Amino acid sequence: MSRRQSPSEFLKQIIGKPVVVKLNSGIDYRGILSCLDGFMNIALEQTEEYSNGQLKNKYGDAFIRGNNGEFFFAKDIKDWNFAYKILI
Repeated sequence: MSRRQSPSEFLKQIIGKPVVVKLNSGIDYRGILSCLDGFMNIALEQTEEYSNGQLKNKYGDAFIRGNNGEFFFAKDIKDWNFAYKILI
């Protein structure tokens, strides 16, 4: 049986991995997690913006304030169903 991880240990492991940031407004940002801070502010690379599942925009880098919603980590960027959810 694997040991339980603290949230900070888990977050350190997903730096450089594909993530989805879902805002309270319902808009999703998908990209590679570049960094995050103690306030859960998130920096993404290769960012795509989705609204109602439709791609709306592409950005190189994006900064998202931590008080804007929910944070998702996906193991495989093509299959967003495999997700761990952490509320921010």
